[in-house]
Amino acid sequence: MVLDYAALLDRMISLAWSGGAIVMDIYNTDFEVQTKDDGSPVTLADERCEKIILAGLAEHAPNIPVLAEESASDGDIDALGARLGKRFFLVDPLDGTREFANRTGEFTVNIALCEDGVPTLGVVYAPVLEKLYAGGPTIGTRLFTSDKDEGRTICVRPIPGDGMIAVASRSHRSPETEALLEAMAVKGFVAAGSSLKFCLLAEGKADIYPRLGRTMEWDTAAGHAVLSGAGGCVVTHPAATPLTYGKKDRGFDNPHFVAHARALENL
Repeated sequence: MVLDYAALLDRMISLAWSGGAIVMDIYNTDFEVQTKDDGSPVTLADERCEKIILAGLAEHAPNIPVLAEESASDGDIDALGARLGKRFFLVDPLDGTREFANRTGEFTVNIALCEDGVPTLGVVYAPVLEKLYAGGPTIGTRLFTSDKDEGRTICVRPIPGDGMIAVASRSHRSPETEALLEAMAVKGFVAAGSSLKFCLLAEGKADIYPRLGRTMEWDTAAGHAVLSGAGGCVVTHPAATPLTYGKKDRGFDNPHFVAHARALENL
């Protein structure tokens, strides 16, 4: 089945706006933070946002299966993964739950479409920052500042001759990441939460994002698509092969990776 990427992306954008509104309703209350079996935090915002996104995807793309974070946490991820074919959605309804709990504003709603291991469409919405990034490798990437905005095209910047700006997690900085950052020819560093790290590269505000710690596919797919649409790439570390999706044999977790503000062929 040939997809109308533009129409599907518009629907994904609409669902992200709606999910973000639910998230903000809860963000503005005295919400509780619970702990899942894997030790990660979860809130009512994660659960309610995922519910509205899943309902919308089921209505508008009923033939495309979905792997979503909270559903995976509550169920058998192997059984859920067995339903996935070469084309599926990945959903992280609230990426950066720690940032949400700490009220930094650096959390996002993430929806991605993956095909043959490649994230072909992605939406990353940061409701506090009033920024929504949407795009993919074949259609480019746009930045929206409201649901009435038609968006503006964004792209990665040329690598500065005097050194790169690196971006890394505000909450998940591993010793290996610190060592790699020290070894790179960087002139500065920007800390950011959630999948906003990919978006900083896509928007031309940073040049490299190394992640030498555990992530799940739903954490990265939407940001990966956004960055690819803006001219960047994401490769495994240290092999420097393209980061792919649908890794059932790994339980849908990612190897270490580095995101670059340049195309794979230019690395």
